[in-house]
Amino acid sequence: MRLLKISAAFAVALYLIALACFFAFQRSLLYYPTHAYTRLADANANRAFKEIEVKTRDGVELKGWYAPATTKAFTIVFFHGNADSLKTAAPIADPYIAEGYGFLLAEYRGYSGLPGKPTETGLYNDGRAFIQYLISEGIDSRHIILYGHSLGTGAAVQMATEFHVGGLMLLAPYLSIPNLAQIDFPFFPSSYLALDRFDNQHKIKSIHLPVLIVNGALDQVVPPSQGQRLYLLANEPKEYHSLPNLGHNDAFDAFAPLSLNWIRHRAN
Repeated sequence: MRLLKISAAFAVALYLIALACFFAFQRSLLYYPTHAYTRLADANANRAFKEIEVKTRDGVELKGWYAPATTKAFTIVFFHGNADSLKTAAPIADPYIAEGYGFLLAEYRGYSGLPGKPTETGLYNDGRAFIQYLISEGIDSRHIILYGHSLGTGAAVQMATEFHVGGLMLLAPYLSIPNLAQIDFPFFPSSYLALDRFDNQHKIKSIHLPVLIVNGALDQVVPPSQGQRLYLLANEPKEYHSLPNLGHNDAFDAFAPLSLNWIRHRAN
């Protein structure tokens, strides 16, 4: 009996230590920033891009890559996933630029060698700074389309609650970070421990603009069921697509023509 009590106490102690480590290092599990900045000239990016600089309201100086619209009214603002950067995200813009749309690659603090450390509040401040840049350039917010992938869907959804934009496109979205963490770490009470929540499932209900939600059917990072549930929570007009035989990071090529068609027919 004494040995059993000692074993139980040891197991509890190990669990509490693991719990403390999970709480302390959770942002390292959520964000995977690149720590080097790649100049546009060295990035093999679309020649329409120019480097822009913005300053967030909490004083962080960021860079983004912006290709102004040529023949279309809309400009797309892209919020990338947790392990991407300006360099890796740049090719995503090519189909939209070719169609004449503007495209802004928004970068987060701490990514691509930029100052700061990523947090939920920080990413929202970053998103606001880039959208406000476009508005200062004379672009009507109603001519802005927000496009988020994976982690970036949280930033895109938040911006859609704050700005009167023309549409919201979500590729591989999740319900919330605690919801995802509960799947990946079922033995921890993630709902209570998460510092950064990105609560898409509650915010989507307050958004009243055209919404496009798309999942790769084979996504093993964000369960497609989360996008489906998010779609059910969204207001009309809304559209959902499942991309067969595609996963989390290989759906961009299929998403591009689908989203271009959606912009032509659905965006305000």
